[in-house]
Amino acid sequence: MNDILPRVRSAPGFISGYWLEPADGRGLSIVLFENEEQARESTPPADDWTAPGVTIIGVEIRRVAATAP
Repeated sequence: MNDILPRVRSAPGFISGYWLEPADGRGLSIVLFENEEQARESTPPADDWTAPGVTIIGVEIRRVAATAP
């Protein structure tokens, strides 16, 4: 995480990020950006990501449908 957090936090439009504990050896993260364009620009190419122990197997970009405090 020490390699990932500074990169994500410095991305334009970054709002917040959540990295969930792995289940069956697979992790999941949810990262929120101000808009779709910033999310797309900040998405790392799966074949060009260098962080120890991290392999990106897929990326989905979705709009937030609802929130609850």
